[in-house]
Amino acid sequence: MSDTTPREYVLGTDEAELARLGFQHRLWSDTAHALWQSAGIRPGMRVLDVGCGPGYASLELAQIVGASGAVVGVDESEPFLEFARARAALLGVSHTDFRVGDATDLASVGLPEATFDLVYARWVLCFVPDPEAVVRGLATLVRPGGRVAVQDYFNYQSLTLAPRREAFDRVIRAVVRSWRDRKGDPDVMARLPRLFREHGFRTDLLRPTKVLTRPGESMWHWPDSFWRSFLPRLEKMGYITAEERAGFEGAWAEASSDPDTFMLLPTVFDLVVAKD
Repeated sequence: MSDTTPREYVLGTDEAELARLGFQHRLWSDTAHALWQSAGIRPGMRVLDVGCGPGYASLELAQIVGASGAVVGVDESEPFLEFARARAALLGVSHTDFRVGDATDLASVGLPEATFDLVYARWVLCFVPDPEAVVRGLATLVRPGGRVAVQDYFNYQSLTLAPRREAFDRVIRAVVRSWRDRKGDPDVMARLPRLFREHGFRTDLLRPTKVLTRPGESMWHWPDSFWRSFLPRLEKMGYITAEERAGFEGAWAEASSDPDTFMLLPTVFDLVVAKD
């Protein structure tokens, strides 16, 4: 793919992706709450949700910090933010503020410096072209003693069916290429402890979440929803052929009906850093 390809959220911002993100949040909600607790979330805090998307996590954060606190969500997609604002109004959560902005240029969003107690970023830094720019922006927004909590990937390509199926592995490699060609990094967690340290943070927590799932289990349907949403885009962008997509779909259908198959999901790492 050409370096001149316009940068966009590679997974899209349509209705299908909106629904997939909601399903994804429900499946990973327990890990998000565990991370927030590890980061010391409590009522009255001022929280920033970077790359908040449709605001699923933002609204739960707002409920935790309560009316004495505040949550600001930043995302590039206005349709996603409109959805978040509508849900906030429906739930009566008035202490939220959803703003359009680029995670790599947080200074342009107009947020007050050194005022946030906690920042949350889930599956954001793996997609941006310059993770250091995000970290640099957060260094100006987090108050001394405040924390940043990140959930993101290292070794995404470890997503594997057992027994292995080459048609499946071929498409996973294509997914990784599509991210990298848009300047994303599916191994971004490997870079983050150093980047945060170089911008005045210390690492308080670094831990992996490795999930094994089998056909019929709820987590099996997480990648299934991803395939249905993203494979047509992957084919349209030229990363896989129609034949490769058909081969993948056949392998996936076979695996989904095999009680002896299992799948390793890509490892998601929790990182909590504190501003010195």
